[in-house]
Amino acid sequence: MNYAELMKSAKVNMGPLCKVCPICNGIACRGQIPGPGGKGLGLGFIRNYEDLRKITLEMDTLYEDQTVDTSWELFGHQVAYPFFAAPIGGVNLHYGDLYDDLRYSEAIVEGCQSAGILGFTGDGVKDEVYKGAVEAIRSVGGMGIPTIKPWSVPEVIAKGLMAKAAGAIAIAMDIDAAGLSILAAQGKPVSPLSVAQLREINDAVGLPLILKGIMTVAGAQKALDAGASGIVVSNHGGRVLDETTSGIAVLEGIAKAVGDQMTIFVDGGFRTGLDVFKALALGADAVLIGRPYAISVYGDGAEGVALYTEKIGAELKEAMKMTGASCLEEIDRSKVRVCGNKI
Repeated sequence: MNYAELMKSAKVNMGPLCKVCPICNGIACRGQIPGPGGKGLGLGFIRNYEDLRKITLEMDTLYEDQTVDTSWELFGHQVAYPFFAAPIGGVNLHYGDLYDDLRYSEAIVEGCQSAGILGFTGDGVKDEVYKGAVEAIRSVGGMGIPTIKPWSVPEVIAKGLMAKAAGAIAIAMDIDAAGLSILAAQGKPVSPLSVAQLREINDAVGLPLILKGIMTVAGAQKALDAGASGIVVSNHGGRVLDETTSGIAVLEGIAKAVGDQMTIFVDGGFRTGLDVFKALALGADAVLIGRPYAISVYGDGAEGVALYTEKIGAELKEAMKMTGASCLEEIDRSKVRVCGNKI
């Protein structure tokens, strides 16, 4: 199966809410929740995508030919590319009944592992969702990162220890889900957590902790104070709050402030290997990609995940080749131009 066939298959397999658009920019599905769209007018989702279009690559092919190396090390583990599948939950609600969260996590973890990267898995109201994700990660030697919702501190600690027992290399918490009213409607609300509470969780679990949903330098500093090993610059894909800045717009400032002290991921609107290149140039260590991985799963399961990963990897290699970067460390601010010097 090629990528065009994958998209065609996904269009058949997905529910009516995701239209499997040729350009996944949040416009056709704006405001559709349940569904893949952003909240309200969908401006957060749309802005994530559009702000990436304001960044261009600086082409330079005048150099001695060299091998391009896209590999990267995360918490002592080598991966093939600096991008990963973002955590997604409630897939049967938002994308269609062909997959539930358990089978989706299995496909993500297996497909990512076979392509040499990691999958972040989601969490849900039902305990078996998280347990199933952890078992999927155990089955690939711990090469996955389970994401925990900001539940009560005791529950988060228990879930973190479950991940540790399964050999997971890290845990993540999508603190940008703190405003998800759909969880409260199902009888299990989430809430913001303080620095002290996060530090308690971090100390009790003893795994690298990644906090997803950091959008300010002050927030990044709080994450550092809490002992987090990494952060994801993210506005939750524009799903929780309509009027939010894009992740790419605040990335550079956050990376300059704390990038030498923790691992910086960014999420929101990334669709191509060129987009990944732009994020690395502005200070990210790696990128999370969400909705396109959901489409890949519905298109061809774990094989679709691996196919999409190799597509993005090939695009990243091409961008590096055309800008004179032989390794990820050579992708810096000089390799991109922000149109009008402002995102």
